[in-house]
Amino acid sequence: ACICEKNKRVTNCRLIGGVCQCEAIGSGTSVNCNTLTSKCLLMKAEMTPSKSGRREKPKDAFEDTDGLYDPECENSGAFKAKQCNGTSTCWCVNTAGVRRTDKHDADLKCNQLVRTMWIIIEMKHAERSTPLNTESLKRFFRDTITSRYLLNGRYITSVLYEEPYITIDLKQNSSEKLAGDVDIADVAYYFEKDVKQDSIFQGNELNLSIDNEALKLEKTVVYYVDEVAPEFSMKSLTPGLIAVIVVVIVAIVAAIVVLVLTRRRKGKYVKAEVINLSLWCYLWG
Repeated sequence: ACICEKNKRVTNCRLIGGVCQCEAIGSGTSVNCNTLTSKCLLMKAEMTPSKSGRREKPKDAFEDTDGLYDPECENSGAFKAKQCNGTSTCWCVNTAGVRRTDKHDADLKCNQLVRTMWIIIEMKHAERSTPLNTESLKRFFRDTITSRYLLNGRYITSVLYEEPYITIDLKQNSSEKLAGDVDIADVAYYFEKDVKQDSIFQGNELNLSIDNEALKLEKTVVYYVDEVAPEFSMKSLTPGLIAVIVVVIVAIVAAIVVLVLTRRRKGKYVKAEVINLSLWCYLWG
């Protein structure tokens, strides 16, 4: 037996050729504990206990119905391009498992698994009396991502600090990713779980501190950019967003109408001035 230090959601662990090999919960897929487990297998493992209701939820937890689902994974651990919720509602996902199309019936065709080539992690820290040291912050996140999540540093293209926001850019297109490289989508998932204090690592919580001072985060959001643009229609927009769009359009139309009317009035006024000036010249010879 052995301990899978990089994934606590496994079972049946054993040493094979000096490497700790385990089975991912929920799928039984073999996991190499020397590297990160794919996001698809992690999500499937996370969903498995919840079906029986045994897993205790944090007191502040709420359900993200679009973000967490029971995925279908390839034998390699990658997401299948087409995902369904078991009730004949299906959608296409990217390599990060994020929905990139509207939801359709089971006849939906997802011809390829589109690669997520750019991931933006945006964090907001709690209010402080002084800003963080920018160089220390950049060094901490670069070192953490390369050592803890095993990502080659060349895929970390930017660490930006604009108080109180910290933004990390990870870029890795299909031609750049080499065999054995961890995927940026897996890195982002591990990182997000760490900062939300739900670490995937076995008994190894992330020490989130800059210059020996604990960094308190208020919010973390992850954005995804794919090699091919997503295929959402207006139908998929929320009523609130549609209402905002309608208000903006009405405001633009109203502004155009006011501008046209104003110009017309100015045109008549100028024309009247010209007529009056001509009449004045005639009368005064």
